[in-house]
Amino acid sequence: MTKIQQVCEFLDQFAPTRLAEEWDNVGLLTGDRDSECDRIMTCLTVTPDSAAEAIEERASLIVAHHPLPFRPLKRLTTDSTPSRLIWELARANVAIYSPHTGFDSALEGINQLLARKIGLGHVEPLKVIPDDEQNLGAGRIGVVAGGPQTLREFVDSIKQAFDKRTIKVVGRSDRSVDKVAVACGSGGSFLGDAIRAGCDTFVTGEATFHSCLEAQAADVNIVLIGHYDSERFAIEKLAEQLASQFGGMKIWASTKESDPVEWW
Repeated sequence: MTKIQQVCEFLDQFAPTRLAEEWDNVGLLTGDRDSECDRIMTCLTVTPDSAAEAIEERASLIVAHHPLPFRPLKRLTTDSTPSRLIWELARANVAIYSPHTGFDSALEGINQLLARKIGLGHVEPLKVIPDDEQNLGAGRIGVVAGGPQTLREFVDSIKQAFDKRTIKVVGRSDRSVDKVAVACGSGGSFLGDAIRAGCDTFVTGEATFHSCLEAQAADVNIVLIGHYDSERFAIEKLAEQLASQFGGMKIWASTKESDPVEWW
């Protein structure tokens, strides 16, 4: 029987914790490493819905991209949502592992998958980790695989890739898109790196109003595809990766979680 520790060891190699940001909280966050593991659910975030699904389906382990807990908790009670979810999952013997920014930056991590999904070629890290043997790092940078496009054409292709009707954009529709930086989730902090790298376009999940103004002043396009959409597809891929590694085990991506933000 597979132990939770064996799953942790695979995830530590697939999405190395050394790639995680210093402020992050990654790895096994709750649970017993020596417990048997026969059901794994992946999700973007542990929410009341996804936690209830894991308990109902008798998951041994949740692999959640966003850490729970993320910040230190002074008490573990049902008085707040984070501590209540941890309490309920612990009572049901469901452990929590989070790869978070380690998965963002991994060789086949979210940013690599995102760059590929939006049609970039010659992809490499936007911020390389010094002296890293695999030349890994945070974010990604690449060029439009089929040659330069107008911003309108580029956005239309992203809408098709993500099956979205609307996307937030900073920039004129006729502007050229060739060199593109990518950062999944809330990636506004990578805008400065994209500008210094000479990118004409920056694709991320979400960014602040002031980041959008900064991009506009620097004459750089921004494409905001939504935090959930920029990462959830990779969580489904992660479930497939785990299933290929641990055959015979029930492994699935949560069917209950959804984007809390609706586009009307």
